Amino acid sequence: MSTDGTRAVRLTRWGGPPVITEVARPVPTGEQVLIQVEAAGLCRSDLHVIDAREGALLYRTPFTLGHEVAGRVLERGPGAMGPAVGERVVVYGPWGCGSCARCAVGSENYCDRRTALDADRTGTGAGLGRDGGMADLLLVPSGRLLVPVGELAVVQAAPLSDAGLTAYHAVAGIRRAIDDDASVVVIGVGGLGHLAVQILRATTTARVLAVDVREEALALADQCGAHFATLLRPDSAAVLRDRTGGVGAVAVLDFVGGRSSLDLATGVLRPGGELVVVGSGGGELSVRKPGVLPPGTRISLPFWGTLPELEQVVALAREGVLKVEVEQFALSRALEAIEGLRSGGVRGRAVLVPD
Repeated sequence: MSTDGTRAVRLTRWGGPPVITEVARPVPTGEQVLIQVEAAGLCRSDLHVIDAREGALLYRTPFTLGHEVAGRVLERGPGAMGPAVGERVVVYGPWGCGSCARCAVGSENYCDRRTALDADRTGTGAGLGRDGGMADLLLVPSGRLLVPVGELAVVQAAPLSDAGLTAYHAVAGIRRAIDDDASVVVIGVGGLGHLAVQILRATTTARVLAVDVREEALALADQCGAHFATLLRPDSAAVLRDRTGGVGAVAVLDFVGGRSSLDLATGVLRPGGELVVVGSGGGELSVRKPGVLPPGTRISLPFWGTLPELEQVVALAREGVLKVEVEQFALSRALEAIEGLRSGGVRGRAVLVPD
């Protein structure tokens, strides 16, 4: 089969580095839909995949990276549903079985057959063992996984499928606990955290307190509407508690998940509070009674989000109340963008655009 000059950023071996290479042009069959990629986000989850040792993830190499994807419908298989050819869409990234009870309501991130899919080593979504969107073209299993974005700019749309969706899903899980006097702490104001600040402001009445290790991230938190932002320091828990009137935060969204961020989270959380660990920074919590966790703490480990939630995130962005801070790179500069993200040099979200 001719490659037709179709480029892709491929992980060919565990530990990387990825390579930019030509691949065969996908041809949609059945329910499949072929997307002309116009923007693909890059995040730390990609670094975790690239850096994984062999056997740590139940995927087979090689595969194309990229799970945040926006573009236009280019071709449809004969049994395809959903958006028409030419329509601009964002791709819902977690691909489940499509038929279990959870998938039937759009919760493919929590597919009941996920374990079986992992055991088959077929991958769990775009760029996660299955070919993703850091490419000129992306073959999507079904039109059910596409959300129309209208005239929303593609560089804004692509990050919504993970950075926006994961942040929205995390906030949705704590919304019931937020009353008029509640404070919520956001740790890590990066690609996800800066959107969490905006989502909290747009959908709750919480006072939003932001923490990061970078001055530029605090400036971004202010720009996104945080009521207070501070650098991570030894006295941060006391400073934040003072900002809550001494009672502590009703919830902490930890987008870092490292040892220092979890220590801060447990130090600022009020009794009966919600600890939401989103980041994968390798930190650990000891769950015991009595222990370091405030009494009544509820811990959650959200993964991505649901298809209906992605539709809600897109709606917020189209209304202009949710804006992604983007640093744009040409697809041919993908490896440079990856290293920039690794070094902490990217503000907000890195987005690749085919050139």
